[in-house]
Order: sequence, then structure tokens, then C-alpha cells
Amino acid sequence: MNFPYSKYRACENKWIGGIPAHWDVASLKWVSKRYSGGTPDKTRHDYWEDGTIPWLNSGAVNDQRIVAPSAYITEEAFQNSSAKWISPGALVMALAGQGKTKGMVARVMFETTCNQSMAAIVPDQKCDARFLFWWLTSNYQNIRNMAGGDLRDGLNLELLGSIPCPLPTTDEQAAIATFLGRETAKIDALIAEQEKLLVLLAEKRQATISHAVTRGLDPEATMKDSGIKWLGKVPAHWRVTRLKYAVELMVDCPHETPVYDSDGAYKVIRTADVSEGVLDVRSIYSVNESEYRNRIRRQELVVGDIVYGREGERWGFAAMIPLSETFCLGQRMMQFRASSLMCPAYLMWQLNSLSTYRQGQMDTVGATSPHVNVGTIQNYALAEPPIGEQRAISAHIEAEAAKSDALRLEVGEVINLLKERRGALIAAAVTGKIDVRGAASERQAA
Repeated sequence: MNFPYSKYRACENKWIGGIPAHWDVASLKWVSKRYSGGTPDKTRHDYWEDGTIPWLNSGAVNDQRIVAPSAYITEEAFQNSSAKWISPGALVMALAGQGKTKGMVARVMFETTCNQSMAAIVPDQKCDARFLFWWLTSNYQNIRNMAGGDLRDGLNLELLGSIPCPLPTTDEQAAIATFLGRETAKIDALIAEQEKLLVLLAEKRQATISHAVTRGLDPEATMKDSGIKWLGKVPAHWRVTRLKYAVELMVDCPHETPVYDSDGAYKVIRTADVSEGVLDVRSIYSVNESEYRNRIRRQELVVGDIVYGREGERWGFAAMIPLSETFCLGQRMMQFRASSLMCPAYLMWQLNSLSTYRQGQMDTVGATSPHVNVGTIQNYALAEPPIGEQRAISAHIEAEAAKSDALRLEVGEVINLLKERRGALIAAAVTGKIDVRGAASERQAA
């Protein structure tokens, strides 16, 4: 067990709080060198071909330990840019970047260079790089908040230099780093097991959907070849149709970003709000009436309508409108209204099936923001059972999906608890709330 130190003293900095009485505190600028990198001219293809100098982009910080470069640049590219060498064991931090990248820190395990949106942090002899890594990791959100939090504002070297750092003795820093490396590895292994379980549950959920909408619920049913590669065999009494014949309304949203209004009464459905059969309205954006009526609406969304993402990383998900509220389509979204021959829930589940996804995947265009052409979507080949069977299949899928979602929620809660424990353990160790100096010797004795 790890107990508190015997004596503490107050520290005015709110990041640190009370610390062991013998610990010091210093700003990062007094215990490290900090410098940013550079990016050679991207229009000079010869700078990026057959290079020998390792180079990192900002995304590399997503790994705690960077063991391979993002690219290699040539000697000429290095000489004609502001890129600088970073020694093995140093830290790098993303100064900017999309999503959660800004403020993330990693240890570099080989000699390399990096881009201008990253800072190299090279601790001096008073500061163990591994301890500093854990300290900066524990203050990820505080560091982001120095430059606008989740906004696009970037960090800079001056801001990094002002970061306060607790300074145990170098022996204690090494002990803390060793302790955290070992204990977080255990927690990370547990998290990885739970994340694998999430993947398996998602795969099982998709398999249930795909099998039901293309094979039905009767394992003894006589089968026939559908004539469609991605559908394969279907029950002999089923028809095969195209999406354009299965709907009475198909709308592609205008491709301009709306002017959002947090007080607006009209909810805009974006790709981020739609997953496999689920419309999540918890973080939905809104527009006011003028924006809704003059620019966004192409057709009113009503209960039972289906929304479908056709562009971006989350393309291919479909969900039904479940609530009597005023919804409208965001960009990248399509709207379908099932015909009298197609149960809306069954159509929605078939749009989420692997067989339909594969048809769109064959025609995706673009690497950074893939999208499927409307012409391809309207010609999706669909299996069409009798309407009563469609309803039975939909009810079966919904029941099975509910079970799967409940299990995934439980696993997600376990992962969150493990991550909270990991964060609390790191914060306690790097601020001296627990004394881990005996942890190594206790382990050896055991």
C-alpha cells in the first residue's frame, strides 16, 4: 500500500496544491529547453522522397511512446526548413491540432525532427523526463485551457515555459515514474480487454442486423440467389428492389453549413448525431426559424422518416426520427420516407446492414472526407420481404440491439471507471499525495 508523506506544505499554484514539505516547485522554463520544429516545403516532392531524416507530425503524440517517424525528409529539406533535431528520451507536445491533439505529450524513443505545430521539451538534470511526462499528462486539460481549451487557439513556447512543475528529488522522480509506468500498464491492459469486448459486441450487433435483413428469421426457409453480389442468397419468397423504389421521398441536404443558434427551436441532424440505428439528440445543434425556412429545409422531417449520412468519416449510418419535434437536415445528410410496401424500421435497419454499406463503399470518393454519390445510393439493392415479415424482423433486431446496447453501456462504464482510476493515480503520485518510494523495493521483496 502507498501512504501519504509525513509532512506537507501549501503551494499557491492550484495545479499542484499541497506537496510534500521537501519538494520544490519551478516553472517549466527553468528546468527544460523548449523549441518548435518545422515543415519542409510540401510542394517540393524531392524533399519527401528517399529521405533519411526522421520527421514527426502532430498526430504522433497520440501514442505515449513514439517509436517510429511519421515520414522521412531529405538532408536538403532539413537544411532549408526550421526543423531541429530532438534527442531520444525527450518529450514532444502538440501546440495545435484538430480534436484532442492540442496539449497531448509523448516521449520520443529515437532521434528525430518534428513539425512547427509541435514543441520539443528537453529536461535538464534537475528533472527526469519520465516524471515530467506524467506530470504534463495529468495536466492535459489545464494545459489546453491555457490556449482557449477546446477552441482552435494554439499553445506557444512561452505558455509552455510558464507551466508549474513540482520537483521531488531526482531519486523520487525516478521512483514515481517507475511506479506509474508499471501501474498504468496494468490498468491499460484492463482497458484494452474491455475495448476488445466493445468491438466484439459491435460486430455481433452488426452480424445480427445483416443476417436478419438478408436471410430472415426462419432458418428452414428455402433460399434463392438474389442476383446481387452483396446480398447473396435470400429467402425464395422475398423480392429484390432498389432504394429508389422503396421510398416515396428522397432528399439530399443542401451542402452549406448552417448558421447555428443555441436558442433556435429547429434541431439540425448531422452525421455526428447518427449511429447504427440510433439518433442521439443530447448534443444536437439548432437553428432559428429564419435559417430553417430560408436556407436549410428541403422537406419537413416527420416521425418515421429515415436520416442517412452520405459523407464524412461517419457515412453509412441511418436512424429513424422518433420524436414529434422540428428536425431538419444538416449538411452531408439525406432523408428517406418509406413507401407503403416497406416498413420504415426494416428499411432503416437494412440501410445499416453490411450488405448496403459495401454497395456504398464501392463508390466512395475522397480520402479526407469520403462521400457516396446520390446516384449510387438511390440504386442500392435491397431485400424486400412481405410487409408482415419486415415488421417481425424489425422487432427482432430492435430487441437484440437493446440487449447489445445495454451490455455495451456496462462495458463503457467499466472503461470510464478504469480511466478515472488511472487519472487519479497519476495525479496523486506526481503531486505527492501518495508516497511510492517503497513500491520498487516492496515488489523486489515479494
